[in-house]
Amino acid sequence: MTRKTTLWLLVALLAVLGLAAFWYWGARDSRPAASAPASASARPALTVEVTQPVTGSVPLTLGVSGNIAAWQEAVIGSQSNGLRLSELRVNVGDTVRKGQVLAVFAAETVQADVLQARAALLEAEAQAADARSNAERARSIEDTGALSRQQINQFHTAAKASAARVEAARAALRAQELRQGYTRVLAPDNGVISARSATVGAVVPAGSELFRMVRQGRLEWRAEVVGQDLAALKPGMSAEVDLPDGQLLRGTVRSIAPTLDTTRRIAIVYVDLPGAQQQGAKAGMYVSGRFDLGQTGGWMIPHSAVVSRDGFDFIFLLGADQRVRQHKVTLGARQGDLVQVLDGVDGQTRLVRSGAGFLIDGDLVKVVATPAATATAASQPVPAASSASR
Repeated sequence: MTRKTTLWLLVALLAVLGLAAFWYWGARDSRPAASAPASASARPALTVEVTQPVTGSVPLTLGVSGNIAAWQEAVIGSQSNGLRLSELRVNVGDTVRKGQVLAVFAAETVQADVLQARAALLEAEAQAADARSNAERARSIEDTGALSRQQINQFHTAAKASAARVEAARAALRAQELRQGYTRVLAPDNGVISARSATVGAVVPAGSELFRMVRQGRLEWRAEVVGQDLAALKPGMSAEVDLPDGQLLRGTVRSIAPTLDTTRRIAIVYVDLPGAQQQGAKAGMYVSGRFDLGQTGGWMIPHSAVVSRDGFDFIFLLGADQRVRQHKVTLGARQGDLVQVLDGVDGQTRLVRSGAGFLIDGDLVKVVATPAATATAASQPVPAASSASR
């Protein structure tokens, strides 16, 4: 055997030994991996409670905001010109009755003008009586020819002119008596004084504002509603308003503005609020409220079962293999701890009640029994509540 042949045999032997070693160690490493327990990858990610949707009825409401304002605000001004304000009898917040005296102007000059007008009337009446007597005497001697036709006509004309002067003097007296009446500022209606600009001692011109008054003490809520929601509202609907101190006011839709604000694209819905002032409401408050749109029924699930991710709402459905599947849902009205699901569930759906926020799609979970109190609460009809929103 030559040296070259021996070398080739040695190389072949080493190759065979290398392949054998590679096969042996590869088989050895693969056996533990194949026989490794599957329990490591199948270990539950979380222990969860499971629930099922229940049917319920919830009120549908439309939540909006708006100002509380006076139903009608009357401006009470001065009707006398150049008179001094001598007395104020009411202040802001006072409740007044129709015809009640609110303020008094100094009336000395007006009283003097009334006396002067009355004297002028008496003088005119005396002159008219004399002219009427002369006209009657001229008529009685008309046939005797003692007076010409022109003279007789002059007596009749003087009598008529005197009668006209009497009427003018009587009108002047009436005007002065009206001025005298204007020295007392009266309430035009029942209501509450909301503003006062009058000052004792001031000499005010005619037409100057003295007071503002909320007529009949009535307030209204001017709700700001976007155009797309107007179709759901009608006069006579019920509404609720939340005051800043937590009180709840109930009212009724009186009217809906026929046009929308071209800048904000909203319409004003006017809601009467009976007795609002007695409950602490004030004109100028900006408050939130809602309109009652009726009742709706549907599938309800615990709010804890909903997970919000990336701007969407999801629930986790439990499959027969104890794995969960992430499912996108659309939510409706919320009622206490329950929320309405508008699509994707029915009475047979099993979903994760709590702990869903820690799960991802496809996780294996371990299910524990739902507490008895929770199961009982879920099976009861959903009570009505004013906090539900559309």
